Amino acid sequence: MQETLAIDTALEETKSAKKQDVSFIHLLVHGTREHLEAIDRQITQSSRDWKISRMATVDRNIVRMAVYEIFFAKEKQTPKIAINEAVELAKKFGTDDSGRYVNGILGAMIKHES
Repeated sequence: MQETLAIDTALEETKSAKKQDVSFIHLLVHGTREHLEAIDRQITQSSRDWKISRMATVDRNIVRMAVYEIFFAKEKQTPKIAINEAVELAKKFGTDDSGRYVNGILGAMIKHES
């Protein structure tokens, strides 16, 4: 199952994960998957120049998790913090342009929702 692979990969990156970190990873992955269709609709509306299927996989999934945190999580994250975290993840795991790209997509979404 894709969720299990995502969780295992995240836990592998954080070998010293605390119990609360593991819980958060599960919540983030499951919540993002649960709201995937609505999240993808929001991303599509805010990224008219790029089809979601053409986005780099890493960038797309980082944006999806940030959108979940901002709009769908029970304990929503403030947009500025979620975007900052997403950009840092994109810089670490994406391409040289991923940080700017993720920032642009999420920034457009926040403006669109305001």
